[in-house]
Amino acid sequence: MNRKTLWITQTALLLALLVSVQMITSSMKNTLITGSLVNLILIIAVMLGGLSSGLTVACLSPIFAFFFGIGPAFWQIIICIALGNAVLVVAWHFIAGRNSKMSVASTITATIVGGVAKFIFLYLSVVQFLLPFVLHLQGPQAKMISATFSVPQLITALIGGGIAVVVLPLLTKALGSKMRLN
Repeated sequence: MNRKTLWITQTALLLALLVSVQMITSSMKNTLITGSLVNLILIIAVMLGGLSSGLTVACLSPIFAFFFGIGPAFWQIIICIALGNAVLVVAWHFIAGRNSKMSVASTITATIVGGVAKFIFLYLSVVQFLLPFVLHLQGPQAKMISATFSVPQLITALIGGGIAVVVLPLLTKALGSKMRLN
């Protein structure tokens, strides 16, 4: 299988998996499970398919979630989620994905840096900017959205990254070195 075909296949499968996870877990109303699995899949996408695959999955997944009715109702928040996902993917790419052999130290560092960066980006863009200045939301709806885009984002990114630290070496070994596009 040539690299382009492999890239398309991996990216499409991971995007489909991510959207499926969102649809299945949305009925649970548990953002810790959904968010952790989403972050895990984003990390797998960038570590197996490279930066372009990770960014594709990161940016398209909130759009699909919106169209399937499982994402936020405001398109401005969808853009922030896509960019927040991209922040996580870029952090993982530059910290853990650029070397041919992933080390535990680099994946743990990527988990912490990527999780904190995604949390800060989403908190500042959604809670501190969009809600008060663009959407002009107040009351219970603003509190609910603020609660979603604050500390839970950090927790789910750290959980997803923690799972990735364990799963990625096993997945890379199972798929073989030729399956990793980085």
